[in-house]
Amino acid sequence: MNLPSFLWLWKIAAWSMGLTLVLYFSLLVLGGLIRYRRLQGETVPPLPSQLKLPTLRRIHVGLGTLLVLAVLLLLTIGIVGTLGHFGNLGHSVHLPVGLTVVSLTLASAWSAKQINHPQKPWARSLHLTINGLLFLALALVSWSGWVVVQKYLP
Repeated sequence: MNLPSFLWLWKIAAWSMGLTLVLYFSLLVLGGLIRYRRLQGETVPPLPSQLKLPTLRRIHVGLGTLLVLAVLLLLTIGIVGTLGHFGNLGHSVHLPVGLTVVSLTLASAWSAKQINHPQKPWARSLHLTINGLLFLALALVSWSGWVVVQKYLP
């Protein structure tokens, strides 16, 4: 297929990647605030009633869900677009790095579900470690995606 028929798909991918990065950094800030509030307890000034820890956690989970959906959308766009344009996958390092991002995102969501389980105290540190690795993977997938985009530009 010719490039112009896929240009709309690459635009969706670019916006989705931007959304993914905004969500990741929003989750980073919100997660940091949750951790700070949890560790400080009542020694810090109280938050407005609508921003108490349970509300912050609900927002964090909601944004995390959106992150998972955005990453899965990117995976779908990448597979459809690459198969449609080239006929097969694996033309660059972008595929394994992208699959790493998908895996780490899903692992982060899984570990987040384990955090409140009383017999799984390791879940919080695992969640933080996975998200640190996800930061690196997002940097690599952004770079490799930029390299891939250069193939399509005139």
